[in-house]
Amino acid sequence: MESNNLSTETQQSTEIQFTIDKSQIGQRLDIFLAQVEPTISRSHVKHVIEEGDVLVNGKTPKVSQKLKEGDVIILTQRPPQEATAVAQEMPLNIVYEDEAIIVINKPAGLVVHPAPGNADKTLVNALLFHCHDLSGIGGVLRPGIVHRLDKDTSGLIVAAKSDDAHRQLSAQFEKHDVHKKYLALVWGDVKGNHGEIVLPVGRHTTNRKKMSTKSKRGKDALTLWKVRERFGVVTLLEVEIKTGRTHQIRVHLSDRGYPVIGDAVYGNSAKIKTVKDPLLKAKIKEFNRQALHAAQLSFIHPQKNERMLFTADMPQDLADLCAQLRLSVKSVDSKTDLWKHKLQI
Repeated sequence: MESNNLSTETQQSTEIQFTIDKSQIGQRLDIFLAQVEPTISRSHVKHVIEEGDVLVNGKTPKVSQKLKEGDVIILTQRPPQEATAVAQEMPLNIVYEDEAIIVINKPAGLVVHPAPGNADKTLVNALLFHCHDLSGIGGVLRPGIVHRLDKDTSGLIVAAKSDDAHRQLSAQFEKHDVHKKYLALVWGDVKGNHGEIVLPVGRHTTNRKKMSTKSKRGKDALTLWKVRERFGVVTLLEVEIKTGRTHQIRVHLSDRGYPVIGDAVYGNSAKIKTVKDPLLKAKIKEFNRQALHAAQLSFIHPQKNERMLFTADMPQDLADLCAQLRLSVKSVDSKTDLWKHKLQI
């Protein structure tokens, strides 16, 4: 491989040229670029390819294009853009912070980064106000963000405060070295005490806003689960994901017939009919988000090079729902005991 920094600057952009030799034949384009250009992560390579900042033999390639001997690759490196999201003073539940990272316990209802329909009052807006010097490598609307949680999922999320921290954390997510555990309240009395779900997850074939295990282009996904508490028609699960596919937990559990309570996309509202206790039924109807909480997050600190583990207690709304479930189970057990006592008499 020959590498040539062309130093062609247009508005401070720089072009780097690579010529493929025999040792690189058959490599994927994105993997090759991530290996030869350490300043960008593989996830960022995908972004620059999709943005048209990579040419192979003068043409726009696919991310997964296989390389041939003699291929000429030109990578355009653009200067970091200032985040266009506006800094806004908002309360943050900070679990940990130093000069490299910040770990937040995100409340349900808070969007992670600006998007159509949510231009401001996001976690990014709050982080920009709090940190002042967030990494810009995640994109102009996602400074510092290396992963995300759905709007209505609560729990732990880490953000990078420097470009180096961003690259290192992104690499850990790509290699599945970041460990994440969730608590999920699901419909049904789950069979067994633990198990795994191995099903590909990809974009739904007809509804582009949904994910599916039946997608023609699904990516491998692995979800581990174990029962934490049983409530009869509802089960509390501890869920660990070994891959980070979009909506993975919600899609996998729904596919197995145990949709997350309150999930408006992958749930089953008819399940409420299985609840006989009127107080519990009302409590579940009041719960207006998916009952999913990111309770544990573990990764290697990008500067200290040591594994760190963070935990977040169950939020109040989820804790209240579990408390109501326990009361309902206790009430049923008491009635059963009374019925058995009468039979003995």
